[in-house]
Amino acid sequence: MAERRRWGTVVVAGFVAGVCCAGAAGCSGSGGGAGGDRAADPVATVRRAADTLVDAGSSKARTSMRMATGGTRVTIRGEGVYDFRRGLGQLTVVLPQDPAGDNGHRPITELLAPGALFMKNRGAGVPADKWVRVETASLSDGNLVTGGATDPYTAAEVLRGTRTARYVGRTRLAGGEVRHYRGSADLAVAAKEASPGGRGSLGAAARGFATATVPFDVYLDDEGRIRKVRHRFSFVNGRQKQVVAVASTTLLYDFGTAVDVRLPVAGDIYAGRIAVE
Repeated sequence: MAERRRWGTVVVAGFVAGVCCAGAAGCSGSGGGAGGDRAADPVATVRRAADTLVDAGSSKARTSMRMATGGTRVTIRGEGVYDFRRGLGQLTVVLPQDPAGDNGHRPITELLAPGALFMKNRGAGVPADKWVRVETASLSDGNLVTGGATDPYTAAEVLRGTRTARYVGRTRLAGGEVRHYRGSADLAVAAKEASPGGRGSLGAAARGFATATVPFDVYLDDEGRIRKVRHRFSFVNGRQKQVVAVASTTLLYDFGTAVDVRLPVAGDIYAGRIAVE
């Protein structure tokens, strides 16, 4: 368990180091709009979004995580696929350039599973052919931030804790019309309402973030599927004791796409000490 805690600290420190070195919550109500949009209950509509993704089955995903502190900002990007019924996904995560302009980082392959995160090409003394396994419930942010990309289904399950929401209106996204909602979610409530695989990580996030209230903007298509969701988190960096503001954005598209995610076997998982980069 101590090793898992150390790993969580290492990963967060690794991503946040580049930041340190180099929101509005809505209110309950029907909001604007016309026809069925105006009649729908925004809070109930947003809370159903995670279940609608399970019904959709799978999709492709793009992620973006922007961290800011002390006037410095970095962005980490990811792209991959996700199976919402099995809770399995695969993302390729690209780290930002260092302040000198040198990329120097190989893309990290991440496998997402209920309660677990697997990373390959993490570096920090891990052999190139090995995976690192992290129990997400052992991380102070529940892997909403640590992996550099919020698990797409976890991002949706945060919305199960929606306390306030309002309908902003219709807009266009990726060539299609979507409905925009803005509000705030309570991580503690989300943890109670989450699927069995998500309760531990969301519970850890509720305890570990600077605040359990998460402002969000979410864009749903006419079938109620999330096409884009943006959360705003904040946490205190353990080393510099600075508040780090995080904007995590997930885009979902090509629903029903084929997803073949195979988790590593025990012999492919690294069991040694992880060096601090």
